[in-house]
Amino acid sequence: MRGSRSSSSGRDPLTQAAIRQTHKVIAVDETARAALLRRGFALEFVTLGWNVIGVAVLAAAAIAARSVALAGFGLDSLIEIGASSVVIWELSGTGQARQRRALRLIGYAFAVLAVYLLVQSTVVLVAGYHPRHSAAGIGWTAATAAVMFALAFGKARTGAALGSPVLRTEGRVTLVDGILATAVLASLALNAALGWWWADPAAGYVLVFYAAREVREIFTGH
Repeated sequence: MRGSRSSSSGRDPLTQAAIRQTHKVIAVDETARAALLRRGFALEFVTLGWNVIGVAVLAAAAIAARSVALAGFGLDSLIEIGASSVVIWELSGTGQARQRRALRLIGYAFAVLAVYLLVQSTVVLVAGYHPRHSAAGIGWTAATAAVMFALAFGKARTGAALGSPVLRTEGRVTLVDGILATAVLASLALNAALGWWWADPAAGYVLVFYAAREVREIFTGH
């Protein structure tokens, strides 16, 4: 009778304990993933908000200083807005097809930026156009560099923990944004301090290089 009751229960105490432990592990994994997703969304919304403000600030500064570097950086901020929107959309769903589509959209945006800046920087350099000083541009690009580097670090760690190639790729976009902000800041400072007008279109070429590299990496899968 005792043996029949044991077999009718279907599980011994050790098996039941193992199942409970498995359920706990699954619950912890789901909780951790939910926390990582919330962090990913928060990072993207901060990036989105910063760049929305940045577009307005950079547009005004670029027009006032007639700076191709500031104009290009403003366009990069627009792309960052689009990239953040793509990641928010991708994090809201699953599937390889959705990830590939999101990555391609980011890649196309970078390609447009690279072509624009290549043409614009070349025209300004050949024409020998001298941009004006821009205190607003210097202040904003300095702040943006610090914020973007911090956000890029957070996205790289969160994307790796989530196993999200889209978040990791957009984290590189944010890192590029920080590098570009540094390059533009250097060009503005050199123009203001030493009158090196050519530093402005030179910063545009830096943006072209990084944008082209991102396009290659996104579409070749590296």
